[in-house]
This record gives sequence, C-alpha cells and structure tokens, in this order.
Amino acid sequence: MGIRNLLVMGAFALASVSTFAVSAKAEDVTISVWSLDRDIQPAPTLVADFNKLNTGIKVEYRQIQFDDVVSEAMRAYSTGQAPDIIAIDNPEHALFASRGAFLDLTDMIAKSSEIKTANYFPGPLASTMWDGKNYGVPKATNTIALYYNKDMFKAKGLDPNKPPQTWDELLDAARKLTDPGANVYGLAFSAKGNEEGTFQFLPWAQMAGGGYENINSEGSIKALDVWKTIIDEKLASRDSLTRGQWDSTGTFNSGNAAMAISGPWELDRMLTEAKFDWGVALLPVPEAGAERSSAMGDFNWAIFANTQHPAEAFKVLEYFVSQDIRMFSDFGQLPARSDIAIPATGKPLKDEALKVFTEQLKYAKPRGPHPEWPKISKAIQDAIQAALTGQMSSKDALDQAAEKIKAVLG
Repeated sequence: MGIRNLLVMGAFALASVSTFAVSAKAEDVTISVWSLDRDIQPAPTLVADFNKLNTGIKVEYRQIQFDDVVSEAMRAYSTGQAPDIIAIDNPEHALFASRGAFLDLTDMIAKSSEIKTANYFPGPLASTMWDGKNYGVPKATNTIALYYNKDMFKAKGLDPNKPPQTWDELLDAARKLTDPGANVYGLAFSAKGNEEGTFQFLPWAQMAGGGYENINSEGSIKALDVWKTIIDEKLASRDSLTRGQWDSTGTFNSGNAAMAISGPWELDRMLTEAKFDWGVALLPVPEAGAERSSAMGDFNWAIFANTQHPAEAFKVLEYFVSQDIRMFSDFGQLPARSDIAIPATGKPLKDEALKVFTEQLKYAKPRGPHPEWPKISKAIQDAIQAALTGQMSSKDALDQAAEKIKAVLG
C-alpha cells in the first residue's frame, strides 16, 4: 500500500503502516544477462539457480541469436541499453574491450576469492585480455584434436595405438588409409571459407612458428602446402573446401574417412553414429619436438562498462564462476579451468577422448585477440581457398593475406 493511501485512510492506519514497512524494504537490484544459451544450457540454468538464493540481486535473462550478438550488443551499448552482463564469442571479446565497452575487471578479480586467473588454461584467459588488463572471465572452452578409426588402422597394417604424431606421419597414414574403391578418404577436416576454416588452419601455422601476425612465414607456407597436398592427392574430399566441421565429422562417423579433425562437441554424436572402434590423439606437429598448438572456441563472460551496478554484476559473475564445476557434468561443456577435473562418464571411448582434449587445451590459443579479428580471419580464409583451389601457390596466397592483415594492424 502506498504512502498516499496511508495518510488518508486513518481507520486502517496501523495496518497500512505495517504493510508499507514490508514493501519499503530495499528493492532487489536487477542485473540483466544476455547469452545464446537456451533451455537447459548454462546461462538460463545458472540465472534461475542464482535467483533462488535471494541475495538481494535479481537476474533477468534474455536469449539472443548468434548472428545478432555483435551488432545488437554494440548498438545497445551505444544507446545506453546494454545488459549488465553478456556472453561473447571469444574472438569478438577484443572488439568490445578495445572500445571501452567492457568494464575493466582487473582490480575486482585481484580481490576476488572466487575468480583466480591462475586456475584458467592460458588460451581462454588470454582471450579475455586487452592491453594487459582483464575484461572478462572465460565461460567455457573447447578445442580440436585428431579422431582416428582404429579398425581401419588395423586393416591397413597401422598400429591403432600409435596415431600420427607429425605431419609426415599424418600424410603417410592418410595415403595408406585412402581407399577410393571403398569410398574412404584418409582424412576429413574443414577448409571452409569462413571462421571454421581459420579455426582449423591457424593452429597448423602456429605449430610451425607462424600466426596471424606473420601468416606468410616459412612455417605457415609449409602448413598450407601440407593441406594442399592432402587435397591434391585426394587424401580428403574436395568438399572439405565447402563443408563445416559437423559435416566433415559425419564423413568419419559413416566410415568414409579414416581420420578427422574436430572437437569434443562431437563425442556424444560419435558414440551413437560411429559403428567402429575409434580414438583421439593430439594434433600432429610439423616435426618431433615442435611447439604444439590448437584452436580454442566458446564464450566469455563480460560486464558492460556502462552498467549502473558494477559490484552487483561482479557478484553474479562470481556465482557463475563458482558453478564451473558443473559445466561438464550438467551441461556437457568443458570448463576453461585447469583446476577442475572432468568426471568420468562411464563410457570408455568418451573418457579416453576427454583426457586427450584436456591435454590439448594446454596448448590451445585464442584467435587474436584483436578488435579487427573478422577482417584478419577473412584474409586467412581467402588464402586457404585460393591455394587449395589452385588459383595461387601457398606462398603467393599467404603473401597476399599478410598484406591485407598488415593494413588491418596498421
């Protein structure tokens, strides 16, 4: 009951005072959260669980679409309508952080008893950084490794317990495993002209001493030459240039490819579809002893700089981090933290694979971080397509990409 009614309704004065005393307590602070997650995925579940704690902070959740995240979030920020917290794809994090759109959390994290930067794998943590400061917290992570068909290895006289360790070994195995008569390719991977192609190729360049800043290094050229050899010798389908990772892995699951490069998101599907014995190995390196690398995916949490409630938003973030131990058991996603063990699933193939993916995460690197990552990635995608379709040599294609990237980097 409002105070105006309290003054005019004398007969009910005592009751009115009592009712107002209850309603006049401090209202909950409302924190808004945007994410792609739906239904039983992490964000809406964690929001619902947090609200049950009655902390004096109420969290409102909104699901957004992947294609709209950057444009809608930036528009909302520029008009003062941004949410307090957002889950952003890790390559896009620097775009917002570099423009001052995300809150600098460095000091808050340093004082936090819940968020410890030392607990995170280096790659996911690096994706939240800009100019030496921390502008977010990794939400979850993933990476890629080499799936291989153990039954096919045995049939072709290859040791199923010794998957390829180097690029030469990978090519040798792919040549022995490729069987046109049986419609079997040695390898399935994605060289698609979008982010998936960059996602799969960049680790090869990095393992050979290259990267987006020196994409035309000798090692990067060698990496693309290996890819070109795989396509030219028909060790992988030419459809690799147009198919994403999901379709490529489907080729492996159906028995039409002996090896495949993909991520842990395929595990449950593989258990259902693959009617053969399979295993997972770390990505092969250029040569024995070479630096390892791998791609790194998934999202980060961030707080918008124009939030009216930074302290409360950070408390919500701390709660989300406190639930990281549930990330795999409840949601099937890999936590971005090295201090959280993946619980056994009771499915031997999956459990062994998860050990490899956890090991691979030690070497996973972010794409960037750079605020103009989409332009950088597009230059790399174009080079991959030009080389693999025979329009240009690997060197010429990557030289052209390097010029484009140089213009972006300034």
